[in-house]
Amino acid sequence: MERASEKKDEAAGKRGGKSGGLGPEKKAPGITAPDLKSEKVIGEVKKMKAVTPYAVASRFNLRLSVARDMLDELAQKGIIEYVSGSKNLKIYKPHD
Repeated sequence: MERASEKKDEAAGKRGGKSGGLGPEKKAPGITAPDLKSEKVIGEVKKMKAVTPYAVASRFNLRLSVARDMLDELAQKGIIEYVSGSKNLKIYKPHD
């Protein structure tokens, strides 16, 4: 019976995969928007063909709600302009 239990433990250890080794840590998306007066941020947004909340959130590692607020502020400042969209998705383009 001891042998059977030892074999069972060994098999469980082999199937377990990673033991004690932690994989790469995932960072939580940022809650605060980057500085909108920064030339780097404005330059990155102006390089995009279509500016959507998802694209901005991915580029700057933000939450979608923060990216939406950031795009609203940029549109009010005249840096980007609203093209089209719906209640759930808004599409902007850089202002010429």
